Amino acid sequence: MFGECNPIELDDEQLVARAQNDPAEFAPLYRRYVRPIYAFCYQRLGTRELAEDATSQAFVKALATLPNYRARSFRGWLYAIARNVVTDLRRERPVSPLDGLSLVAGDDPATEALRRTDEIDTRLLLDHLTPEQREVVELRLSGLNGPEIAEALERSPGAVRALQFRAYQRLRALLATEEVRP
Repeated sequence: MFGECNPIELDDEQLVARAQNDPAEFAPLYRRYVRPIYAFCYQRLGTRELAEDATSQAFVKALATLPNYRARSFRGWLYAIARNVVTDLRRERPVSPLDGLSLVAGDDPATEALRRTDEIDTRLLLDHLTPEQREVVELRLSGLNGPEIAEALERSPGAVRALQFRAYQRLRALLATEEVRP
């Protein structure tokens, strides 16, 4: 029945319906979202190891709860799960903004330092926001739209717009005054 369509051509809701009938059909959803979810987790946690753990846990939880999925947006629902996993991991082990700076053998220290500068600058900027504002900006940077962010954060779209507006105002002010320093 389902073998007729290429999973890449199907939208999320069609893939979810297939996966709800057969958990083996979850693979296309995993392939579609593993990189963005990993990037989101990495942005929030700062280390490759924690981001990999969080990504894995998020997909395990998503697959386990998929039979009860009733959200409007699979992507928003999946990011909500990843957000909760990240929150749990951060409670277990608080993350320093510099945790991810250890070099892997063979890395050129100068190249690695330059690559990480932008990540550190972004984290330092985001550290000046309230936790709610930071979450909205991180989800926006992860590619979610307003309604998906609202679903991920379990807030109204209006509340998300207000948080985003205040966050962007604060970031503009910080960049204008060059207040951001480690």
